[in-house]
Amino acid sequence: MVFIMHLSGRNKRPRHMLCSTLIFLLLPFLGYGAEVKQAEMRLQGVNYVLTADIVFQLSEKSKDALQNGVPLFWDLQIKLLQHRDFLWDKKLVYKSIRYSIQYLALLNMYRVRNEDSGEFYNFSTLPAALGLMSSIAGFPVIDKLKIDPEKKYVCFVKINFDRNSLPLPLRPIAYIDAEWYLSSDWMPCPLKK
Repeated sequence: MVFIMHLSGRNKRPRHMLCSTLIFLLLPFLGYGAEVKQAEMRLQGVNYVLTADIVFQLSEKSKDALQNGVPLFWDLQIKLLQHRDFLWDKKLVYKSIRYSIQYLALLNMYRVRNEDSGEFYNFSTLPAALGLMSSIAGFPVIDKLKIDPEKKYVCFVKINFDRNSLPLPLRPIAYIDAEWYLSSDWMPCPLKK
């Protein structure tokens, strides 16, 4: 299906705004991107910890870039808000976990690196490498003493592809090409007290 729109006179809008809007409307049908399938926070010891399952579907262009040595970066973003009836919600926590994946041609391996801790793991296949990034287990978010059992809390999780970390010649393309929209929306995450 093709949409043709004629912009004339005072109704002219920047074409990039129109393109961006269409891209976001079509994203669910494109078959690539990242999605938080399941996430929850539960008490483990003295902390509330996050457990999440993420699905990564890379586009052909992102796979080609990866095969040519371009590292790709994602941030798992976590925000915890305390619900308030009369004011906006109070932000208690905003944390992120940064991951990169890179293909090492000389070793014929994929390397996944936790950019925060410096830990890295090597894999012989791309699905195995993405599998490591897809499962978050026991990530400490907040101390249990900071959670009041009488109050309501809302937690959200998002996986964000960092297009700014791409090499400079690739960045402009990544902002206008739908195949580089590899982020998820914010997903509510239940806090189990």
